[in-house]
Amino acid sequence: MAYKSLCSITVMDIESNGIAGEDATTLHQRLAEIIKTHGDGTPATWQHISSSILTPELPFSFHQMLYYGCYKNFGPDPPAWIPDPESAALTNVWQLLERRGEEFLGSAYKDPITSFDDFHNFSVSNPEIYWRSVLDEMNISFSKPPECILRDSPPGEGPLSHPSGQWLPGASINPAQNCINVNGKRGLNDTVIIWREEQHDDLPIQRMTLQELREEVWIVAYALKSLDLEKGSAIAIDMPMNVKSVIIYLAIVLAGYVVVSIADSFAASEISNRLKISKAKVIFTQVSLHAASRTGNEAIVLRDGAKFDMGQEIGLGNICDGG
Repeated sequence: MAYKSLCSITVMDIESNGIAGEDATTLHQRLAEIIKTHGDGTPATWQHISSSILTPELPFSFHQMLYYGCYKNFGPDPPAWIPDPESAALTNVWQLLERRGEEFLGSAYKDPITSFDDFHNFSVSNPEIYWRSVLDEMNISFSKPPECILRDSPPGEGPLSHPSGQWLPGASINPAQNCINVNGKRGLNDTVIIWREEQHDDLPIQRMTLQELREEVWIVAYALKSLDLEKGSAIAIDMPMNVKSVIIYLAIVLAGYVVVSIADSFAASEISNRLKISKAKVIFTQVSLHAASRTGNEAIVLRDGAKFDMGQEIGLGNICDGG
């Protein structure tokens, strides 16, 4: 379907989309004002049309008429949405270029919008500089720094081993450590978790600072370390998604173990299956820490005021014996 340019659209054209005569006249007048100010075929024209004329209530065919009319002679891939300058200034890439644009592009740098394409080309041509800058901006801390950012062909390996190259070779990182680290954008007194206790909607919203989170995570991590489990052992969490499960999740990763997430709604048989498949050595539940060991079944909790042998319920003893 061939669309008219914006300056050629008439009131009758607007009415043909099912818009009443008086409304069509008003829309045509507003369109003429935008064309007079911004021209009839620029991204700025479309930006003002989409923000001051178009609404969800208007027929989609009318949206199409104005969109394709605006970009009739624009070329391929005309922009359907353009962020306003205030929103654009809040993006990470804008702020990065504001701080380091001249460092990356030298005298060629103008501003974040004008220089964006040049910055993209720079990021592709200079991955070592670009990605190290991004990692610095994100305050990523490596347990062991990478040998480089991108290695095309690792020594002694053919190109088929890493067809797209090898990213961050030799690096190791603990995500939980990065979650609780203090950095230039996050201090000990900053709030990091906001929650409300389940079934207590009348109580105030609760908050936890980074300092409080660190202390809780370290306590659980040290408790896990005292179990002398092999590095990389699987540890299950069978709990609702609450602040305690967040602390436990971070502690498991911080201590160097693998998290096995199990929905708290699962039946005992399904919990047992997942524990067997994952070969989990420890399981956390809503009440306390439960350790499965060959020396005995320690998963005893209280449920509804009665003694409940969780290990027997889900076959924990069989798991420990490899059954």
